[in-house]
Amino acid sequence: MPALSPFRLQPTFSARTWGRPDLTPWYPKSILPETAEPIGEAWLTGPDSTVAEGPHAGETLAALAKSESQALLGNAAAEKEFPLLVKLLFPNDKLSVQVHPNDAEAQALGEGRGKTECWYVLEAEPGATVACGLLPGITVDHLKASIADGSMERLLNHLPVSAGDLVFVDAGTVHAIGPGVTILEVQQTSDITYRLFDYGRPRELHLERGLAVSKAETRAGKVSAEGIPHGKRLIREQYFTVESYPIQSGDTLILDGAAGKPQCFVALRGDATITVDGAAINLPVSSAVIVPASAGPVTVAAAGSVEVVRATP
Repeated sequence: MPALSPFRLQPTFSARTWGRPDLTPWYPKSILPETAEPIGEAWLTGPDSTVAEGPHAGETLAALAKSESQALLGNAAAEKEFPLLVKLLFPNDKLSVQVHPNDAEAQALGEGRGKTECWYVLEAEPGATVACGLLPGITVDHLKASIADGSMERLLNHLPVSAGDLVFVDAGTVHAIGPGVTILEVQQTSDITYRLFDYGRPRELHLERGLAVSKAETRAGKVSAEGIPHGKRLIREQYFTVESYPIQSGDTLILDGAAGKPQCFVALRGDATITVDGAAINLPVSSAVIVPASAGPVTVAAAGSVEVVRATP
């Protein structure tokens, strides 16, 4: 048996002013918190996410990354922090226009790391868009000038999106997510967000810091998937690799380890079972199982049709 067995995390739900009142079919109402506000985010691997069962039940991911750093994190054991934050986003309204710093900028402010992310679009209503970067010719000075007249939204590059799209958003990209989509977000473990424009909602803006890290040109945009055995690689970047595997009813899939890195598995539109070194653990829909860096090959099985996403740092 490995030094640390795979474990499932309990999702953590966050109310947001832009969130959705009904998360069906992603989650049953029975597991959602009672709140008057709509739910905007489900954090699947946040630092405060707790282990659902097994010998480490009730421990947070942050605590486990410290106490079992070598087994869990492998090559990144010295960081003592799980490097990926995985979320489901449920916008029923526009998110704020925002930007995130890169590693160097974050560390200069005393933060551990910056925030580069990607969005895997799971659902999209007709006409749904995300804003990703500035329009050609628009500078950060134009962005600053738009604060006074509220025209910032018109300076952004709005991309139409459909289910199956993958959008890369590197640090420094001014961005926003529109309503009518459901998104699986994979990002660096960081919650640094500088809000630049919020459509008149009474929330704090972070104009000085946000404009300081905003870039006129970035590498952000849609990414074409790459075919791999049994699935597709949605993206491979410095901070994360994200793959998608469709599994039909009764089928199994065997995946090699990730060369000294932890793995995060998320089940979409169905349940699955993860087996590693003879130990099996359930992977319910819209939840995450963490396979430690010390583990061997992973077998994924499904009783019904399911899409399993694997994210590795």
